Amino acid sequence: MKLHKTVFKNYAIVALLLGAGYQGYAQQDPTKPVTIDSFDVVRDYKPILADAVKIRRSPDMSNKRSYMPKLSYGNVPDKKLDINTGLKELNVQELPFTKTQDITSNYVKLGVGNLGTILGEAYIAVEDYENLRFGGFVKHLNQKGSLDDQKFSRQEVGVFGRRVLSAFTVDGVLGYNRYGTRFYGIPTDVNGLTLNPKHEAQRFNDIYFTGELTSNFDPTNEEALSYSAKADAYTYKDKFDASENSLALSGYLNKRVKTFNVGANLALDVNSIGGSSNVAKGDKFNNSIANINPYISLKGTNYTLTLGANIVSEFGDSTRFNVFPSAEVDFSLVPSYIHLFGGITGGVQKASFKSLSQKNPYLGPDLAYQNMLERLSFFGGIKGNAGATFGYKAKVMYKTLEGMPLFVNSKDRPFQFDLIYDGTGDDKVKYLGIEGEINVRLSELVNLGGRLNIDNYTMAKEQEAWFTPKLRLAANARFNISEKLYIDAEALFNGVSYARAFEYDANGVASADYKKVSVPEFFDLSAGAEYKALSNLGIFVKANNIFNKEYQRYLYYPKLGFNVIGGVNFSF
Repeated sequence: MKLHKTVFKNYAIVALLLGAGYQGYAQQDPTKPVTIDSFDVVRDYKPILADAVKIRRSPDMSNKRSYMPKLSYGNVPDKKLDINTGLKELNVQELPFTKTQDITSNYVKLGVGNLGTILGEAYIAVEDYENLRFGGFVKHLNQKGSLDDQKFSRQEVGVFGRRVLSAFTVDGVLGYNRYGTRFYGIPTDVNGLTLNPKHEAQRFNDIYFTGELTSNFDPTNEEALSYSAKADAYTYKDKFDASENSLALSGYLNKRVKTFNVGANLALDVNSIGGSSNVAKGDKFNNSIANINPYISLKGTNYTLTLGANIVSEFGDSTRFNVFPSAEVDFSLVPSYIHLFGGITGGVQKASFKSLSQKNPYLGPDLAYQNMLERLSFFGGIKGNAGATFGYKAKVMYKTLEGMPLFVNSKDRPFQFDLIYDGTGDDKVKYLGIEGEINVRLSELVNLGGRLNIDNYTMAKEQEAWFTPKLRLAANARFNISEKLYIDAEALFNGVSYARAFEYDANGVASADYKKVSVPEFFDLSAGAEYKALSNLGIFVKANNIFNKEYQRYLYYPKLGFNVIGGVNFSF
């Protein structure tokens, strides 16, 4: 009897389970989606990273709280987060204003070296205010070479300010620059006697002002009108009669309309040069330029196309009106990695005594000035990045030039330089150039950069583009050895260039015709190091022209040889 009861009971349980399973299957409709009360278990639950990061604390499955020891944090003043009974809200406390004590942009730098080198710099800025910054700077450097009267000195002093308002930002600089040297060039006659016995002094004084008003970007209105207005003025004079006064006003307007940008760049440069060869105008050459560049730009997903014109009017002692095309395209072949770009443009390069004398401070008196015209300029290339560690750019350019300025040694005073121009007739100077740049960050410790220029000129009437090397290469490197030690290095290579030279007899009379002489190529290597002895005190040393090659950039004017300067800098 017991056996029958047990068997019957087991059969009943099995039948009940089978019935429940049948009812569950009968209620499933394959045409309807699985509802939330249906489960399809395919594997055990294993949280991946996206789920794991959401778990703030492992679940307590035993309702038993383990012992949580009290941790000691020593002298760390931050409050501990107590999780013994769950998360608590952190109380945000206002920190005291400590910016004044943390300022490190101010510094004083002092150094001395061989060749009579004395260096002094100071930079002071007031940055206590959120929307206001102002300050001043002063610099001094003088050196003396191994040749007679091979002297150089440079001084600079200025003040600056910047004010950020709600709609726009205003900034400006007012300063004074002075550069002094001597005509120490040593041309000789047929007997080896110098043709420059006096070594006259030369100095340039430059008082300048730059001010700009620029609209601030409004993140809530990307189609807002953007604008800028800028004023540049300077008065520039040498030790003799040459001088230049200039006032330039420029600005731009830009309006974004959906995918288009419509705008214009405008500029007016009123310029006057004194001590020129323009005898009919009292040795003054009035040379002003007005420029307007309207454009429309279309920005797509992988491209930017800009079309416009460059309208230039020259007025003063000579007048000329030109309209140049202006078009540029930038196409993203592989976004962020490979960009193809190209365009066509043209323009006028202003003749400026200031810019020319900064390139070559040994200019003679009574020079003739004229603007250079870039009739057509084509360019194209490739650029891009590979993350934040590698950037590159390669560019090919072709230009036709009218009135290209060239430095040549004066026939009567060969230690001074005259200005001549090529491409002024029917034939123009043709220029074909290649430009390349590369920047590499191998690690947080090593940064490298380089620039290559290959310039080829087909002259209209001159034999060569005088004092213009066809190959130029510049490179720099920075090594962060530690948090306290930094090393910098710079290298500069210039290929062979050519100059016009005359032969002089015993009476100092020049030959009728010049001869072409080569100015040898040179390689200049400099390196420096800085050690932060304290948080605000550093020790530096800089070595220039390490190979002690007294190369010439311009004929008869060798550069300084090997020189070292060392000193300290203090920031506060």
